[in-house]
Amino acid sequence: MEPKTEPPQTESRRRWLLPSLGAIAVVLTLLSAGYIDFAPAALIDGLEDVQRLLGRMLPPRVDDTGRIVSLAFDTLLMAVLGTVLAAIVSVPLAFLAARNTTPHPIVYSVARAIITFCRAMPDLLFAVLFVRALGIGVLPGILALALHSIGMLGKLFTDAIEEADSGPREAVRATGVGYVREMINAVVPQVVPAWIAAFVYRIDINLRMSVVLGFVGAGGIGFALQDALRGLIYPRALGIVLVILAIIAAMELAAILLRRMLLVPSAAGPARDRAMKMGASAVLIVTTIASFVVLELDPRSLFTWIGPSIEVFGRMVPPDFSSLGADLVDATVQTIAIGIVATAIGIVLSIPVGILAARNVTPHPVVYWLARSWILLVRAVPELILAVVFVAALGLGPVAGTCALAIGSVGFLGKLVADAVEEIDSGPLEAVSSVGGGWWNKIVNAVVPQAVPSIVGSSLYLLDVNIRTSTILGIVGAGGIGFLLFESIRTLNFDVAGAIVLVIFVVVYAVERVSGWIRSLLV
Repeated sequence: MEPKTEPPQTESRRRWLLPSLGAIAVVLTLLSAGYIDFAPAALIDGLEDVQRLLGRMLPPRVDDTGRIVSLAFDTLLMAVLGTVLAAIVSVPLAFLAARNTTPHPIVYSVARAIITFCRAMPDLLFAVLFVRALGIGVLPGILALALHSIGMLGKLFTDAIEEADSGPREAVRATGVGYVREMINAVVPQVVPAWIAAFVYRIDINLRMSVVLGFVGAGGIGFALQDALRGLIYPRALGIVLVILAIIAAMELAAILLRRMLLVPSAAGPARDRAMKMGASAVLIVTTIASFVVLELDPRSLFTWIGPSIEVFGRMVPPDFSSLGADLVDATVQTIAIGIVATAIGIVLSIPVGILAARNVTPHPVVYWLARSWILLVRAVPELILAVVFVAALGLGPVAGTCALAIGSVGFLGKLVADAVEEIDSGPLEAVSSVGGGWWNKIVNAVVPQAVPSIVGSSLYLLDVNIRTSTILGIVGAGGIGFLLFESIRTLNFDVAGAIVLVIFVVVYAVERVSGWIRSLLV
């Protein structure tokens, strides 16, 4: 097989695009750091303050074990049920939003708009609004997870449908069946593997998010953590954080095994593959039913929430931009600045860790496992919990939020960098080795040139995620527009909240479109 070569126009585009992106990134980072008064030493000082705070948390303890275990189990069930509800809605929505299966251009536009809106609005923002409409409990958390998940699952399901082979559809259509039978018999069998992978990955994400929904009263173990932090009972808080880490780490390992079991063909043959898929489906159905029982959730509430929510959401229209004035502009710019600076620090910290965590270039197996363990540990801690810790250590403000997002970025981007390095062509590595090049020569001359496009694309995606996350850090006092939103809802100024929600949507959507456009130039 001949090695893949890039098209001349793509290679030429990268020559000027990558340096230009680097220069723009440096300028934006410096301007953003100046705007929020973030000095490079702030992260180091912040880590020292966090270390002192952790010293006050030791030894950890878990009081009222039964309640903590119950809340942890509730958190897991919330993540599963929210993902299941999102998948149920996303399947028909994806068929309406895919260019090759939508029945009409207007339907296509509406379906795409719904998916885009759900993806652009942070799940914690949905939770805040649902708690105000429905009251404290698990239902607002489940609905928030479900709505935001529709944005991701709907997009991934749609992409899978658009990439499906048209041949089977034409064959089925020739038999004279209708639209629904054509979709079920010709499209669904092709896209199910991609759907399963996206579903399992989304459960993993929702579990991370569900642990912090309790900060706004939306159920789960985050409620107990918030109580411990508010009461300054730090050993109890650390005990709860360790429980959260254990749950998320176990779920991530389970997700890896589940993806391998469902998506990798078994040596025992297709019969065993079908049996495993049917077994996993049965477990999912039983877990979903058990969720209603354990969480004491009336199935009718999945429909009755619409009325009260529309009443609250309706009070946000028309939005009032005049009440906050310059404060809204300042908070918006602060939110973007937090995301930019955190992403820049995350890139600097993630690339070395990601390279060391790549199996094909790591200098030693021990280094590999240490790097992978560090990535897993950081990924297991939701950014909002990191923000709470940095706020307790550094005080209120955007510096705490920036430090939290920067540390969280190491787990997110470090894994993507490691995966990108492991997928590079081994030929250049062998060529460097054949001329006596050492480890550093391999990294500089063989690894970096091949991995740069993937790293740049992943970094842009990280920027998108960080700005989305920074919009809600203000809920715990870590700077940004989230504080204004939380205060406006708490004081029942829903027209002001409507203006803030609209600003958040515009900012997140704009960043997503720009980063997507830049990533497309690198392909």
